[in-house]
Amino acid sequence: MVGDTLKLLSPLMTRYFFLLFYSTDSSDLNENQHPLDFDEMAFGKVKSGISFLIQTGVGILGNSFLLCFYNLILFTGHKLRPTDLILSQLALANSMVLFFKGIPQTMAAFGLKYLLNDTGCKFVFYYHRVGTRVSLSTICLLNGFQAIKLNPSICRWMEIKIRSPRFIDFCCLLCWAPHVLMNASVLLLVNGPLNSKNSSAKNNYGYCSYKASKRFSSLHAVLYFSPDFMSLGFMVWASGSMVFFLYRHKQQVQHNHSNRLSCRPSQEARATHTIMVLVSSFFVFYSVHSFLTIWTTVVANPGQWIVTNSVLVASCFPARSPFVLIMSDTHISQFCFACRTRKTLFPNLVVMP
Repeated sequence: MVGDTLKLLSPLMTRYFFLLFYSTDSSDLNENQHPLDFDEMAFGKVKSGISFLIQTGVGILGNSFLLCFYNLILFTGHKLRPTDLILSQLALANSMVLFFKGIPQTMAAFGLKYLLNDTGCKFVFYYHRVGTRVSLSTICLLNGFQAIKLNPSICRWMEIKIRSPRFIDFCCLLCWAPHVLMNASVLLLVNGPLNSKNSSAKNNYGYCSYKASKRFSSLHAVLYFSPDFMSLGFMVWASGSMVFFLYRHKQQVQHNHSNRLSCRPSQEARATHTIMVLVSSFFVFYSVHSFLTIWTTVVANPGQWIVTNSVLVASCFPARSPFVLIMSDTHISQFCFACRTRKTLFPNLVVMP
């Protein structure tokens, strides 16, 4: 008798749970909508929330580890490699993307709406855009740095400067300054949570909304993505030059030392391979994200699944890139081994290349 009663009450309790968390506004459930359709919609939101939660949590842990690792090198008085400064900035920018976009999106997916007021929404979107653009500029800087290091004939005078920490610091500063100013337009486009006052907002992200006229949206899309496409073009050129140089160098080595080849790749080849993995993954994820963002900007009424997937794709690279660096950097593996064996940290760990 009790078992039959529980079987009857279980669907009602499940539906009540979804209503409790997902019925904060009238847009979730219409009068003519079937309850089963609503249950499917709520279940889809739960799946999105779990995806955002796992991706954001894992990404923040990975980037936090890299930031602690590079700061520990600096505070213990050891010399930083030029690439360490660039990679630490990449970890910081990725952390901004995940923190200011992944966490609010995760909470909104689980039904915690109206988390931020109008000012909070503006600054969350602003810092997310700045972090995304700084991540793009940092990847370009890392790509160009490695290309010049492999083939100094590209720019003779730059080959000397890239070994100077002050010059690297200046380049890292240039990655921040223009994006801090250019993304100020986000403060005009983003509104507060989607409620009865701004229910006509174009894109609803669950915790904030975006609304702009079609003409202004098209102009903003052109101005917003033009520097990005130029940066992607530079990444393709630098990556192509590195691949061509390594291929030509390999052919020369095989021709000169055909009788005693070494199967172990050089340190520069391994570093270039890591950078190529980062660049290619960034190029793929960012291209898909840009396409979805342009679609939501130009199309009059984009579907909610496009907006959600756009945010999910945008967080893929910041969440995965730290683990590519952790697995490929031998200094990090030496650091972990030293911590595990409780020996002196950083014994000859960081050496200038």
